[in-house]
Order: sequence, then C-alpha cells, then structure tokens
Amino acid sequence: MFKTVATLDDLIKVFIVRGIVFIDEQKVPYDIEMDEYEYSSLHVLGEIDGEPVAAGRLRFINEWAKLERIAVRKEYRNRGYGHDIVEFMLAVAREKSYHKFKMHAQAHLRDYYARHGFKTQGGKFKEADINHYLMTMEDSDSNFSK
Repeated sequence: MFKTVATLDDLIKVFIVRGIVFIDEQKVPYDIEMDEYEYSSLHVLGEIDGEPVAAGRLRFINEWAKLERIAVRKEYRNRGYGHDIVEFMLAVAREKSYHKFKMHAQAHLRDYYARHGFKTQGGKFKEADINHYLMTMEDSDSNFSK
C-alpha cells in the first residue's frame, strides 16, 4: 500500500493528496503548501487499488529525519492509514540509518503522534495560520533496537 516515490506519476499523486487535504480542506495557500523542498525530499505515497489516499514527505536534516506533509484523504480516515504511513515513514528513515525524528504536528494531532512515541518540545506556534507543536522522538527513547 505504501511506497517511496520513484516516478513523476507517483509524485503527481502525492501532490493531489496534499492539494485535497491541505489546500482544499484546510485552506493552506498553495505557495505555502508547495515549497522549495519538494524536489530534494523523499516522498511517500499510499494507494488503494491505484487510488492515491495518503501522502507524506521526509527531509533529512543533519542527524534528524523530519516527517512532513502527512495527509490522508478525508474519506479514508479512521481506518488506520495515518498510523500506517507514519510507521512506514519511520521505517524508511531507519533504513537510511536515521534514529532521531522530528515534525511540526498540527495541535489537534499532538496526542495522535504521541502514540507513536513523539514528545512535545516547547510551546504552540503558527504555521500556515494553523497551530502546531514541535515534536521529537529518538529511537533510544522508545528502546528501538535493530
């Protein structure tokens, strides 16, 4: 169901999911949603029978893997796909020898990401006019061993 993006067709599908969720549903302006990191990031796509349903983006910054732009289309939520894509993204980062993770989590999803082991760092801040928290996790925190 989940894969890292290797073709232009799959990248377009990622942008479709993000457009539906962030631009249409959450009203994030296009010029904020699409940024200078699109072509230097690793993108992840989730499909069901060829239909794009979930997307995410990984950026590797020094020793950190940053999970970004995680989106599941509304009609596919509450089926576990959000948890699955987060776990897939973490596994991809670990395969690349990253064991420190961070994200800017939307405030209403803070508890959701805490279930994956992420911890809130600092206070709330605005990004694209939406409240967020910096959240981090290190494999040493969760006793991950490989």
